Amino acid sequence: AFEDSGSGIAPDDLKNIFNPFFTTRDKGTGLGLAITHKVISEHAGHIEVDSRQNNGSRFTVHLPMTI
Repeated sequence: AFEDSGSGIAPDDLKNIFNPFFTTRDKGTGLGLAITHKVISEHAGHIEVDSRQNNGSRFTVHLPMTI
């Protein structure tokens, strides 16, 4: 899990954060979370986000164990 104490993600934006080229910033490409999501998915995992405005965000990555 990764978390910060930043401004959080607006509820209306949460549904788009893993879409390519979605960004709320003046700079950047909006590819970071899209690429992260794709890599995790290709390894049969998933990523969850819990975010509250003005309280930060927590991303939890779930990957399967292989032996």
